[in-house]
Amino acid sequence: MKSQFTTITHKKSFGKFVKGTAHITLLDSKSKLPKDLEKEEISYAKEAFKDGKKAVFNCFGAIKVLLLEDEKDAVKRAELLRIAANSLMSILQEDKITTIEISASKSEDALSLAEGFALSNYQFLKYFSDKDKRASSIKNIHVCASSKKEVDELANMLEAVCHARDLVNEPVSYLTAPQLGLEIKSLAKKFGFKAEVWGMKKIQSMKMGGLLAVNKGSEDEPSFSIMEWKPSKPKNKQPIVLVGKGVVYDTGGLSLKPTANSMDMMKSDMGGAAAIIGCMCAVAANKLNIHVIGLVPSTDNRPGKNAYAPGDVITMYDGSTVEVLNTDAEGRMILADALAYAKKYKPELVLDAATLTGAAARAIGKHAIVGMGNANKKEMNSLQKAGSEAGEPVVEFPFWDVYADDLKSKIADQKNLGGAEAGAITAGKFLEKFTDYPYIHLDIAGPAFMLAPFNYRGVGGTGVGVRLLYKFLSAR
Repeated sequence: MKSQFTTITHKKSFGKFVKGTAHITLLDSKSKLPKDLEKEEISYAKEAFKDGKKAVFNCFGAIKVLLLEDEKDAVKRAELLRIAANSLMSILQEDKITTIEISASKSEDALSLAEGFALSNYQFLKYFSDKDKRASSIKNIHVCASSKKEVDELANMLEAVCHARDLVNEPVSYLTAPQLGLEIKSLAKKFGFKAEVWGMKKIQSMKMGGLLAVNKGSEDEPSFSIMEWKPSKPKNKQPIVLVGKGVVYDTGGLSLKPTANSMDMMKSDMGGAAAIIGCMCAVAANKLNIHVIGLVPSTDNRPGKNAYAPGDVITMYDGSTVEVLNTDAEGRMILADALAYAKKYKPELVLDAATLTGAAARAIGKHAIVGMGNANKKEMNSLQKAGSEAGEPVVEFPFWDVYADDLKSKIADQKNLGGAEAGAITAGKFLEKFTDYPYIHLDIAGPAFMLAPFNYRGVGGTGVGVRLLYKFLSAR
């Protein structure tokens, strides 16, 4: 699978103008206007600042000038720049621009603007017969205000986001659980991390009861993928383990979902897996000096064949038992096996990412990720800082033990469904039962998939989680 990715490269300064190039100079009210601007451009810029305009895009022949109102908060400024870049895309497309060159007085501002342009320029065109006609004219972004190292790091991270988006956008007619394993192997080869993919026989031999139960209604075999990036002398003595929910399509099983606005977008139910895969790509591409392992249990959830049913009792990988009350609570079943398997690594920290509950999406919508866990406060604070910087904020929910009471079963160790309230939290408490290490759970159900264009996040798979996790790991 080949991702449509905009090339981002470092350049010392603006090149000589040629047709199809946009020179974008980022200004604020304290910036000195570039010497190469025409009188009309200088006048326009001064008037824009005087009027207090927040984002103005002006075109005099070849030169594009972006003006932003002052914003001292670095996190807010970065997000404003990413969104501003998205708002300019239609003008660039109308002008059939092929190359964007960016200059700014601050390196971080130029990088944020480039990030917004690149993410806004993403397209998933694989299944259009006229894909060439639909393709964006923009092919290259040159960043003139930052170091080559900074630009290369950004480019690698954004390419990883695009691969994650591709995986989410692929329909199950192509991206079955076995195919997801093949995609992981292909990306491992491309980016330089190790990957091992288990099929049915191996999963059966490991007695991963949760994954096998969900897979019982499917025509396709499940897969279990293990990814690893380990430098020769990593800073962490024990690995950080990332776990991603890989339900490639979710009908709800016998607890069937309604189609409209629910089942029709369930190819996105492996958004957590995509986030972990994308993060592994970014970590390896930028050669972070940290030992990271990624685990992805994968299957579709169908009501066919000998599908698992409400009332069933499943013996999980760790030997504990789960009473199934709803087959649409399947993500936690497959994640539980992976979380229990993660114990073998004696990890420093485990984070999972999953499009797990409608409750999380209803609580905070598309604007943030729900986070919770038992890791120390420092870890959650670091994660929230990374989320703010990435424009993927994490809202911490309580993780009190009292919520686990809703999971008590009369015939098994626990049931897979809590009460009517606090569904996102009880799902997290269910997963915690399979851990014995510092743990953080990320429910990305709200921001993982967009039914309509949403600024630089686009439409369809957003690749949410990749930039958050990468920034969290790189800060360590």
